[in-house]
Amino acid sequence: MTDNLLISVRDLKVYYDSTEVIKNASFDILCEDFIGIIGPNGGGKTTLIKAILKSIPYNGKITYTKRIENSGHRYIGYLPQITKIDKQFPISVIDVVLSGLQSTKGLFRRYQKNDYFHAEELFALTNISPLKKKNINDLSGGEFQRVMLCRALISNPELIILDEPNNFVDNNFEKELYALLKELNKKMAIILISHDIGTITSHVKSILCVNRSVHYHNSNNITAAQLRSYNCPIQTVYHDEIPHTVLEKHNHNAV
Repeated sequence: MTDNLLISVRDLKVYYDSTEVIKNASFDILCEDFIGIIGPNGGGKTTLIKAILKSIPYNGKITYTKRIENSGHRYIGYLPQITKIDKQFPISVIDVVLSGLQSTKGLFRRYQKNDYFHAEELFALTNISPLKKKNINDLSGGEFQRVMLCRALISNPELIILDEPNNFVDNNFEKELYALLKELNKKMAIILISHDIGTITSHVKSILCVNRSVHYHNSNNITAAQLRSYNCPIQTVYHDEIPHTVLEKHNHNAV
């Protein structure tokens, strides 16, 4: 086991009822990784992440090293595609962000001055310092996503997982987000789920193609022929020199 190994996945299978959603996936996540996960809707991208987080039943073996899990605490930040936080609940931005420390501090431990200081640093990074005392019900979708990103980062994770963040961030923050992720990758691993190959291949270091089967591609340079061989029904479309992606027709239900 190498010193920079965070998570080892071996022979992973996930079933929903009798349907095999993930087939025999094996790969490693290292401390310097920036992995892009691509594939069609219903191909199992989010299911794979939920298995890595051990939040759903699975067959096979997922091993956390001490860098990820120590003394019962998991050092993984997660920005889900759809948050479970009720935006109608009367809670402030600062309280939402600090709640990301519960996995390492426990439910009833008080926050320390350093926790508030770190939250202020994250607010500055994501340009939401003026919002810290606002109720989350008063935020736009893009502002709320920035808050949730701060929440995912507040515990200083070894790995952060982002599920389709482009669906929520505003245009002004999108470029800032990728610049921020580049800096964060200097001190943590990143997994990013996205449909937009043209965008993420400019930023990630390697790619996981997920369409029931999982194929690891140790490069951010991936061709249409390789995508077809991985059974990822994705087309790359160019407008001038700017690549975009279009999902071809598929018959899977969303997973």
